[in-house]
Formats: sequence, C-alpha cells, structure tokens
Amino acid sequence: MNSTTDTVLAEVKGVRKYYGKQMALDGLDLQLRRGELLALLGPNGAGKSTAVAVLLGLVAVEEGSVALFAGSPRTLAVRHRVGVMLQSAGIPDAFNVGELLEVTRGYYRDPRSAQECVELAGLQGLLDRRYGALSGGQQRRVQFALAICGRPELLFLDEPTTGLDIEARKGLWKAIRDMVAEGCSVLLTTHYLEEAEALADRVVVLNDGRSIADGSVESLRTRISHRLIGCTTAVDPEAIRHWPNVRSVACKAGRLEIVVDFAEPVVRRLLAEDPELAELEIHRGGLAEAFVEITREAA
Repeated sequence: MNSTTDTVLAEVKGVRKYYGKQMALDGLDLQLRRGELLALLGPNGAGKSTAVAVLLGLVAVEEGSVALFAGSPRTLAVRHRVGVMLQSAGIPDAFNVGELLEVTRGYYRDPRSAQECVELAGLQGLLDRRYGALSGGQQRRVQFALAICGRPELLFLDEPTTGLDIEARKGLWKAIRDMVAEGCSVLLTTHYLEEAEALADRVVVLNDGRSIADGSVESLRTRISHRLIGCTTAVDPEAIRHWPNVRSVACKAGRLEIVVDFAEPVVRRLLAEDPELAELEIHRGGLAEAFVEITREAA
C-alpha cells in the first residue's frame, strides 16, 4: 500500500445526525489522512452513506464538527479539490458520455484529458452513447470518470462497483490503486468485503451510527479467534463436524473447509485418522470473518 502522512484531510468530531427521531450517527469521530485509502464498512443502516453525506456538507448535523482540508465542505474552493461518486447520481439521460465528460471537466482548472478518463474508467467505445441508454454497470463507470476527471486530492466512492461484473470491478480497483499511488486520498464504502481487503490501508466498521472498530485489515483480522483448515481427506465430514473445537465443515470441489477454534488438535486427529491427508492449509479468517465477529460482538 501507499505511504500515508499525518495530515488530516477529512474529519468529523462527535457528530450526531438524526432523521426525525431516528439517530443515524451517534457521536461519530472519523479522520482520513493524506495518501490513505479508508474503507468504511457496516451492515445496512449502520450510517455509512450518512457519514459520507455529512463529510460532503450535503446534510447538516445536530452536534459536532465537520471539516475538509480544515475548512467547510460547502465552500467552492474545497469542492474543487474533491471528487464524488454517490449511489444516486442524478445525471441527465439525454447527454452522451463525451458531452458529460466535457461539461464536468470544464468545472476544473487542470482536469484530466478525456482520453485519460476513458482509460481509467474503462469507457472505450462509449463516448458517443447516450447515458440513459447505458447498462447500470456502464453508468457506474461513467460516474467514476466524472468523479476523477478534476484530479481530486480527496475522492469519495460510495459503493462504486455495485452492478459491475468481475472484470470491470478489477479494472476499477486498478484505477483506484493508481490514483492512491499518485497521492489521492480515498474514502470508500462497500458491501464487498473482498474489495476493502484488496484496497484499504485502514478500515472503520460502523454499527448503529458509531465506530466499533478502526485499524488496518491485518489488525482487524487478529481479532478473529478461529482458524480455517483446508485439506483433502477420506475422513467422513459428518464425523469431523462432531469433533471438539470444530465449528463447521463444508465440502467445496472435493476439498474440506473446516472452521475450528483451535487448529492443532484437529490437525493431529486428521493426520492420525488419515495418513494420506493432502493439500493441508491453515489460515486465519479474512476480513469477511472479522467483520462478522466484530458486528456480532457489538450486537
């Protein structure tokens, strides 16, 4: 990953936000530093999109403070330094892609070239297509191009790869990595935990409008107590399911995946009962497992 600095570009302190009587953010503290990709995770209704809206100055807060580049997110000078890709875009259907790029690039003093935007967002062959005639995945790629065309120092991506196929998703991941390598800071919200694991320098998990975990992917993974054993074996999976320390057993393509509290006694028993045991691997759970455990503890 890239090298971050201590310079804080985006910050909320003690923020509370209500929608009617429903509290969306409950005393949230959050910082994003220069050169950092921060993934904001949480179950539906946790407050992720509200946190983004607050940071962008799109909604007012009842308590706390909000700052981008140490100033108000509502000022034009700040907005010229920010790129935004929200879940709801509100882009006119009648414009073609090339027209949308030219109009948006015109808002900035030193925009990327249209060709660079096309290459980063994977828009080859789409410049003459009407936006409203594009597929959902193609529209998301256009929205990404519009978000990055002004060379933002700070980029907000709210569920950017929803609706994209795996190849388009990987292409967007590469573009995001390239931008971070150039020094752009990114706040990413996503339901795809493998996306956060692949991209993030730091992860914050929200639940009920509060931060319940904050750290690197690896530091969050260390909070998982269980391990995953993978192997091919002749031992009956149903028998293994009832062994001590075994949480679950699944068979995938002829290979067993055994979730355990303690790996060593289970591995010793596997080897004792099947001397022909093969392809043995032991892993700590990934970010997906850490997310489940962290949110379960919070509940």
